[in-house]
Amino acid sequence: MTAYESPGPGDGFAPDSYDAVVLAGGAARRLGGADKPGVRVGGRALLDRVLAACADARTTVVVADPRPTARPVTWAREEPPGGGPLAALGAGLLHTAADRVLLLSADLPFLDRHTVARLLAALRATSTDGVLLSDPGGRDQPLVAAYRTGSLRRALTLLGTEHGGLTGLPLRRLTALLDLTRITDPVASFDCDTWDDIATARARIREHGHVLDEWISTVKDELGIDLDVDTGVLLDLARDAAHGVARPAAPLTTFLVGYAAARAGGGPQAVADAAHKAAALAQRWAGEGGDKPDVAPDATPDTRPDAG
Repeated sequence: MTAYESPGPGDGFAPDSYDAVVLAGGAARRLGGADKPGVRVGGRALLDRVLAACADARTTVVVADPRPTARPVTWAREEPPGGGPLAALGAGLLHTAADRVLLLSADLPFLDRHTVARLLAALRATSTDGVLLSDPGGRDQPLVAAYRTGSLRRALTLLGTEHGGLTGLPLRRLTALLDLTRITDPVASFDCDTWDDIATARARIREHGHVLDEWISTVKDELGIDLDVDTGVLLDLARDAAHGVARPAAPLTTFLVGYAAARAGGGPQAVADAAHKAAALAQRWAGEGGDKPDVAPDATPDTRPDAG
């Protein structure tokens, strides 16, 4: 297995040139048989969090019994159900056609598009069969990985022939047949096998350094919005409106900016343009606060004898 530090996501790897297979049909014995893909972390089901990370896939196959999801997917099931990860992978690959496939488990609360792009970029830059993440303890995570589809199919065919099928075979039988590259990502490789893991994930999302990004991602997912904007610009606008006008002006102004951006056709640039206009207005408004006249411009002079 080769160690490799992958380039960043901006290496020209076409986002539509891969398929994704998500394994979501495990028994979750260490969670007492709970519906692990449906457990919510940061307001979103674990499965939906994983699906958001691979939203650029040409085809996304979820191997499990069908359920409501935040975006459309193709459903598949190994036969018999509960036949293990290799049987599930084999069932999922039947629905893929891309030369590269992203293989994921459904319990990765911190997987994001940046990590997916790193995996795909590393696969493109090497000649190995796949690229997988390793966790802080150096353990391989073959269910957070990008593979060459042909390599997976050949290995699964070999194993199925040798063992009379794939049911019950562990993942290590597959990885032992592949030439793999490893990259490290201690956050994205974190998976939720126990309730302690779930509690850790929920606590981390609420930490100061993560909560805002997590909240914005959750809201966009809930509202069906796929728009990357400069949140710093919006936060600066909210601050200027709150300080220069009145505190309730902050949420109302950011709402109006969003509405104006939508009227202008939407997109990050439309949001930025509307935010800059509103921020300039808030600063002009605040700048007038130090020039208050003693008498309002439309005030009627008091001509009573005792006035003054």
